[in-house]
Amino acid sequence: MHAISKNVVNLTVHGIGPTARELDPGEDATWVGVEQFEQVLDAVVGRDDVRITFDDGNTSDVEIALPRLLERGLTAEFFVLAGLLGEPGRLDADGVRELVAAGMLVGSHGWAHRDWRRLDESQADEEIAGAHRLLTELTGRRVSRVAIPFGSYDRHVLSRLRRAEVTRAYTSDGGHARPGSWLQPRNSLRHDIDATWAPRVMDGTPSLPLRTRRVAARAFKRVRG
Repeated sequence: MHAISKNVVNLTVHGIGPTARELDPGEDATWVGVEQFEQVLDAVVGRDDVRITFDDGNTSDVEIALPRLLERGLTAEFFVLAGLLGEPGRLDADGVRELVAAGMLVGSHGWAHRDWRRLDESQADEEIAGAHRLLTELTGRRVSRVAIPFGSYDRHVLSRLRRAEVTRAYTSDGGHARPGSWLQPRNSLRHDIDATWAPRVMDGTPSLPLRTRRVAARAFKRVRG
């Protein structure tokens, strides 16, 4: 068993295996094969310092990911698009309930996969409060954690999330995270990863220039708007 470290690594999965719907432009870059996904899971087994998350609510979450997580004794958090439940290629209400029944966590990825920096007040209420209400009713558990669509945020987005009493917000900023931090960077699986990717992300030390760029980018996003 790997000892718990001061930092954690958050991994993000989008889609796995054959696509069951027409992908949005650029979405194929984060779609991985079953073997690639299994290689990542095998590298994660026994790691208390790694969290696995899923975005977008694709049917592969239940059909491909769930049985492989259970086989390895792993848990994960699934961030679902509340307004797209039941659409072709996406989870439906029964799929979400199946995840919960299997011991997985469910959070919100918003309502309709919109950029949260480009919302009017009505859209913002639907994307955050509306999605939380629907998913809380569906799961029977209070949903208060989010994965920010496209990793797109600024000080206004963060302020809205605070007002909505969001308890944790995941981004796509990359790198390691403090376990208890409210804002959590994540590392996305991509179509071109190989068997060395997960160990490098989990145990590698990014170069100083890369660490500096990441810190600067996160600081900029927090104050822009």
